[in-house]
This record gives sequence, C-alpha cells and structure tokens, in this order.
Amino acid sequence: MIASDFEGPRNQTTVAYEAIRAGILTGAHAPEKKLKIQELAEALDLSPSAIREALSRLVPENLVVSRDQRGFIVAPLSASDLEDLTNLRCEIEAVALRQSLALGDVHWEAGILAAEHRLRSNALVRPDEDPRVAWTRNHASFHSALVSACGSPRLLGLHSQLYEQSERYRQLSFYVETDRDVGAEHSEITQYALARDTESLVRATVEHLRKTTALIVEAFARQPANA
Repeated sequence: MIASDFEGPRNQTTVAYEAIRAGILTGAHAPEKKLKIQELAEALDLSPSAIREALSRLVPENLVVSRDQRGFIVAPLSASDLEDLTNLRCEIEAVALRQSLALGDVHWEAGILAAEHRLRSNALVRPDEDPRVAWTRNHASFHSALVSACGSPRLLGLHSQLYEQSERYRQLSFYVETDRDVGAEHSEITQYALARDTESLVRATVEHLRKTTALIVEAFARQPANA
C-alpha cells in the first residue's frame, strides 16, 4: 500500500515533466510564456501538485524560471545567453570528444557511422513523419554518438543538458538564409573521428557549433525592436 501511494504521484510528475519539457524544447511553450499550473493540469489531465513539482524540476535545467510568488515562466532566449551557452558547450564538447577518442573502440566508430548515415539520409521513424522533426532527432543522435565513449556518465549528462538547451535556439537558424553546407560539416567531423585526429575533430566541431550560434545571433539582430 505504501509503495502504491507513492507510485501514482511520482509517475504523474514524470509524465508532467516530460510533457512540459518537450513543449519547451520544441517551441510549443514560447520563451517567457507564463506556465499556469491549473491550465497545464487540465490540459495534461494531471494533478496540480504533479505539475508544480515538474516545473520545479525544470528550473535547475534552465528551461523554466521561478518568479517568487508570481509562478513559473518559460526561460527567455537572448543572444548573450546563447553566446554564454555556446562557450560552455564548446569546452564540454572538447573534453568529451578527447576522452571518447582515447577510449572509443570499433563499436563506437560503427555508432558514429550509423548516426551520420541516418542524419545524411534523414531517416524517418514513420512514413508520415515531419522531415524537420526527423532531422532534429537524427542530429541529436549524431552529436551524442561522437561523445558516447567518453566513459563519464556525469559528463554525458551535462553534454546532453547543454545540447538540449541549445536546441531551443537552433530552431531560429532555420529562418536565416545561408549557403552553409551542414552535411559537409558533419561528414568532415565524422572523418576526423574515424581517423582519430583529435585536434582536427575538436576544431571542426567547435567551428560547427559557433557557425550555428552566429546564424542565430543574426536572427536575433533581424527581429524588430518591439518583437
């Protein structure tokens, strides 16, 4: 009976956490949107206490901001925050890549090749899947595969958290016209990984991340002042 009493609320909180988190990462919950507990509870058919706990869990991930007695809002986006996030992400990426190259075996190499192939072919889970959704998923898998052999669960967790925070921004790059060949960048990164060329891999990956950041900063600059 005791286990059952705790199982329900814990499961509700997990469902709420995953649903709200996904909504933030995909843009369904816009930056600075007020997250009203009762509205979310009704929309997700969950208890208000589960929603409140889920929102509290999202605060340390920098996806939600708690405003004292005024409740919760979706964390805002800004060019300065993106640049700070990118600087930290580049540092973590470099550490994880160096460790993965030192520890990775043939299975790690195969995982990178498979992930790059899925990304290049934009493999769909379902025939009716949105190609952009598929590319986003395959892109995440590719960058995850590169660092998967680093041997540190904490490092992988931080890498994943920073990547997901960057995803909120990366969507903005779709609205900036560019002649950038992202596929060629991914191919170059793959070849450096398989060649075990650590310095070239780190350099190419960091440049890859910073190019995306530059495009998004440009998108911010194009926004009207009253947007």
